[in-house]
Amino acid sequence: MFENLSDRLDRSFKLLKGQGRITEINIAETLKDVRKALLDADVNYKIAKTFTDKVKQEALGQDVLNSVKPGQMMVKIVHDELAKLMGGEAVDINVKGNPSVILIAGLQGSGKTTFSGKLAYLQKTKKGKMPLLIAGDVYRPAAIDQLKVLGEQIGVEVYTDMDSKDPVKIAKDGIKYAKQKGFDLVIVDTAGRLAVDEQMMNEIAAVKKAIDPQEILFVVDAMTGQDAVNTAKEFNDRLNFDGVVLTKLDGDTRGGAALSIREVVNKPIKFVGTGEKMEALDVFHPERMADRILGMGDIVSLVEKAQEQFDSEQARKLQKKIAKNQFGFDDFLSQIQQIKKMGNLKDLAAMIPGVGKALKNVDIDDDAFKGIEAIIQSMTPDERDNPVIINGSRRKRIANGSGTSVQEVNRLIKQFDETRKMMKMMSGGGGKNLARMMNGMRN
Repeated sequence: MFENLSDRLDRSFKLLKGQGRITEINIAETLKDVRKALLDADVNYKIAKTFTDKVKQEALGQDVLNSVKPGQMMVKIVHDELAKLMGGEAVDINVKGNPSVILIAGLQGSGKTTFSGKLAYLQKTKKGKMPLLIAGDVYRPAAIDQLKVLGEQIGVEVYTDMDSKDPVKIAKDGIKYAKQKGFDLVIVDTAGRLAVDEQMMNEIAAVKKAIDPQEILFVVDAMTGQDAVNTAKEFNDRLNFDGVVLTKLDGDTRGGAALSIREVVNKPIKFVGTGEKMEALDVFHPERMADRILGMGDIVSLVEKAQEQFDSEQARKLQKKIAKNQFGFDDFLSQIQQIKKMGNLKDLAAMIPGVGKALKNVDIDDDAFKGIEAIIQSMTPDERDNPVIINGSRRKRIANGSGTSVQEVNRLIKQFDETRKMMKMMSGGGGKNLARMMNGMRN
């Protein structure tokens, strides 16, 4: 995500020379390169020019601290302006009402149906809502089937009317059904088209008028770049939607839509889709996105993802096991499963400051844990609970059963032993001693 733009901006800041003050002369080349980088990322020309003008105005005459290089000062200014360009702060959706109704709009292929499922899952698992999905795409039978599959996958009911071809009637009947059954949130998936046309606009406008939704979200494929921005403007002129959802932001996108769309339609980006899994939907935080674009990582989002998988009761039990030196391979496997639930490994690594650039050309396979899982699953329950009993013959059997080598089994057991020792030290007196040592170093 934004890799090309990040690299270009990084090179731009290195052009800035000199010490003392930032002047029109010493930032001219940098700003020129920043503007080129934005244009290459498919940012609208007027927006790119206005952006660099604002950066210039903010930067001129600023004193550079002795401990800070001019390039570092420029990074800070560009970061703040990027965050402002993308909206400044996160904006939540309006889910008031009984039921609250959310209308999903967009072009065909933008990812509306998948997003509808993701939003239902998010509201159910994190907000405690009881959502109902309404299949309002009467032109593409596969869309109804897809929504049904997603509904089953996430445990959310889907309202359909296979006998009707009237999206207004289906939406109204679906909301009536939601009231009868006690659903407190309704998400209406609508039809898309290959291009913006009058028939589609009239239809979606009629649905809006009939159901009077609390929230209208426009879903756009981030990989379509500037076309996405133009389409958003046309939809907004007719629907006056409340927010934008950028899908496929994990793809080979240049990022122009994310950087331009807020400025053009004056509506906030509320969500970004970052993968195919139902969990791969993030609230859009402009400041955090600016961090990631400039290669600063996004440690706050990483911590939040970890907390989503964090079970306090399980953590207490685990701490007791570690303290008693009873941490086994089953516990180790459980920790791996939690890491995998957090999302794409390369995306997670990119959230750690400095790591994203280091791993830019490294292919991190999401199946990287498969070998470890296979080895652990080839162990008997006794071997998982008490790894010390795993002798040479057992290691050979485990290697054969997992399709790995004895060397790989040996390596995992060694790493596990080292991990267990470290965890034991940190949870017991060793942890206190380490804290004292750290305090002593600070003093």
